[in-house]
Amino acid sequence: MSQKPAIIIDLLFNQDNVRAGLKGAFRGREVINRADPENRDRDLSAAHYALLWKPKDDLFQRATGLKALFSGGAGVDHVLTLPDLPDLPLVRFVDPSLTNRMSEWVVMQCLMHLRQHVTYSRQHARKLWSPLNQPEASDLTVGVMGMGVLGLDSAIKLKMMGFNVLGWSRTKKVVDGIETFEASELDAFLGKCDMLVGLLPLTDATTGIFNAELFAKLRRGGALGAPVFINAGRGKSQVEADIIASIEKGVLKGASLDVFETEPLPASSKLWAMDSVLITPHTASDSEASALFAHVERQIERFEAGQPLEHLVSRDTGY
Repeated sequence: MSQKPAIIIDLLFNQDNVRAGLKGAFRGREVINRADPENRDRDLSAAHYALLWKPKDDLFQRATGLKALFSGGAGVDHVLTLPDLPDLPLVRFVDPSLTNRMSEWVVMQCLMHLRQHVTYSRQHARKLWSPLNQPEASDLTVGVMGMGVLGLDSAIKLKMMGFNVLGWSRTKKVVDGIETFEASELDAFLGKCDMLVGLLPLTDATTGIFNAELFAKLRRGGALGAPVFINAGRGKSQVEADIIASIEKGVLKGASLDVFETEPLPASSKLWAMDSVLITPHTASDSEASALFAHVERQIERFEAGQPLEHLVSRDTGY
């Protein structure tokens, strides 16, 4: 029996990736992966830690000795709404691999809309050769809503690509070379944006924030003709009926969406059939299992050494 307190792994992830990542991870510590058949009825009461992403409903009823919780992703709304959630420290996943994956996706989507990839893809399907007028990145302003770790890195990399970049967050951030706005300045921020990137956490204040009223405040007459909406934050921050209607009315030129109100996105959604919408299946910044486990190991080492945990979630703000 290990002398180190056990950790419970309760992740709704690809289990091949989880099991591969666990090889060599958490040495000297018992690991209880609840996806393994032999662990489904295990006694969980002695475990001190739980790493979770959409865990089984009975986790907290059975794991009564927990001392700290670790989210399997950057977001924590899936944890904060769990039944019987104990009042324990909750740590979100912050790691260069996750941050880089997100900023790669954001930059890629902005470039695809800039270079009119959607229109060229339609032309490709019709075997149509028809060059389009091509704006430069410097002709467009990208606004990033949510200037946490992921948003800040995306904003910096968009700036490096030549875009004009703005940042908006609940409280004002100071970022060299990037104009930033706080909550009360939302309308002024929106009025300057040709592309809007959503990287907000899900809170009461951000639920449904990306709606028809907000889209109507984006800058008109820019180099793309109409603004573009890009969201890789949280699906419930957007109103999909309003995205569809705004594209149909020309309020939005198009969208790139990685998150949705219901996941998987239902086959009946009109978004699937919209030529100007790029869809990815919530993979913009997939957590890489070995990086996730290394992050959790570092935090447990700090905790057991009496040092403060990093990236703690505030229950008041929801992130």
